[in-house]
Amino acid sequence: MPLLASTIFSASIVVAQVNTDNELDLDPADWSEKDAGIPVTDPLTLEKCGSCHAPDEKGNLSRISWIRATPEGWSQAIKRMIKLNGLSITPEEARSVVKYLGTWHGLAPEEAKPVMYFAERRILDETIIPNETIHQGCASCHAFAQPMSSRRSHREWGLLQNMHKALYSQAEVQIDHAAEGEAASADSSKKPATRGQVALAWLTKEAGLHSKAWADWRPRIRTPKLAGKWLISGKLRGQGRFVGEMTIAPAGDDFTTTTTLRSLETGKTMTRSGKGLVYSGYSWRGTSAGGTQPATPADMTGTLRETMWFAPDQSSAEGRWYWGEYHEFGLDVKMTRVTGGPVLAAVSPLGVKTGTKAMGLHIYGASLPADLSAADLDFGGGVTVRKVAVLSPSEAVATIDVSAEAIVGLHDVALNGVVLPKALPVYGSVDYMKVTPETALAHLGGIKYGKGYEQFEATAWSAGPDGKTGTDDDFPIMTVDADWAMKEFPTVTYDNDVKYVGQLDKVGFFTPNVEGPNPERRFSRNNYGEVWIVATAKTLKDKEGKPMSAQAYLVTTVPAYKRWDQPEVSQ
Repeated sequence: MPLLASTIFSASIVVAQVNTDNELDLDPADWSEKDAGIPVTDPLTLEKCGSCHAPDEKGNLSRISWIRATPEGWSQAIKRMIKLNGLSITPEEARSVVKYLGTWHGLAPEEAKPVMYFAERRILDETIIPNETIHQGCASCHAFAQPMSSRRSHREWGLLQNMHKALYSQAEVQIDHAAEGEAASADSSKKPATRGQVALAWLTKEAGLHSKAWADWRPRIRTPKLAGKWLISGKLRGQGRFVGEMTIAPAGDDFTTTTTLRSLETGKTMTRSGKGLVYSGYSWRGTSAGGTQPATPADMTGTLRETMWFAPDQSSAEGRWYWGEYHEFGLDVKMTRVTGGPVLAAVSPLGVKTGTKAMGLHIYGASLPADLSAADLDFGGGVTVRKVAVLSPSEAVATIDVSAEAIVGLHDVALNGVVLPKALPVYGSVDYMKVTPETALAHLGGIKYGKGYEQFEATAWSAGPDGKTGTDDDFPIMTVDADWAMKEFPTVTYDNDVKYVGQLDKVGFFTPNVEGPNPERRFSRNNYGEVWIVATAKTLKDKEGKPMSAQAYLVTTVPAYKRWDQPEVSQ
């Protein structure tokens, strides 16, 4: 499971939300279920789950009918039932049960999208944690997206807390600890609220079993009709942008795929084939392979896992195709269905400076009209299209002028009524650089355990219309060709981490060192450590005429010796 840092955007706690009824003096197992359950109708699920989860007269199965979860959540539950409760089920049966539960006891698209980063295996700062108490009680050991990938009744949230106390030694201390903030200074005559009580009240209100989103979505669930051609645009850190097409064909209840990708940096084309299935009408899980052995760990010609969120109208999709021992490599993907009319995917090059004249801007898409004219294109105020040359139905070149007074920002690219939003950065100056990711994690390995790599990338940024760096109108312009180096991040007087953590190559790719004690280090420490990753631009200069630079923080740590059982759903 990826390690995700946490950003808390609100430290306030509304103590009044904490339930002070006598119910809290009882074990959640003794609480009465007040929510209406969701009946289980699938015969196989009834057969495999009904012997332990007692049915009632309404068709509900105990526990199961009061939970909704993502496919990964249901898969995790089934694996737990096998390991702890002796469930006998074949992989094919488990796959069928997960598909049923992930669809009819799943999440609505609006509920799933904010936590898709969890299924996509992204490492990022979480911004969905409501306060410090819930951060400490629910997100100290795992991402907050873990509980937010499910919806439960009040009783089921209480039983989930019970399960944590039973299975994980530290959970009882975490859950029963006094709440932080306002809750910690509650009326001294009353028993202070605990983190568990605050979390239970919040989750019951904000992530209850029933919601308007689910009530609206449930009658709309239908068999996904995804067959046909889809236009792809994607970006892979360190390797640039890609465009291409995916052809999806039905294969029983699932799908097969054939994908062609073209690098906008090198022009190289690759072909992939794969398969996928869809849960709840919108949630794609798939695999694909390029058919050749990867030459390097970052080479995406091998097998990729595909996690995508399809729009409810099944006209577009977005997600991440990832690989690596720690899922550290990933192609960020957007797809649009090709239906016969023009579709836009990307423009190149990025970063058009104000005052530019007669620049050739490549437009990538599908079904571009052969008679495309300058009048058909619109790049926003201050950008004039002189002429257009159509190279193929998937590529055209527009010759543009950019006024010195053009508004800086991310301009739309429009072909009559078809719009590619915020696709063309127009800038007056490069105001600063960033290194992505700004905070990163790598894992030692190579002897007994796999290595966890990291790819860094330098990006030029504009301060935006207000001219102030670090404000909301700042925007990225383009990637920057840079020289790369590591610098010590001092934590102790004898720090020498740069010497031991690993190697950074000329394109910002970090390869960690091997795991295990190192007799050359003081105290025979492992090769872990903290360093700065520094990028220095080869051509960009700051206001003082010096090369622009930026840095990121990298922690190189030991391997994940223990993996919690939360793999992807089997395909």
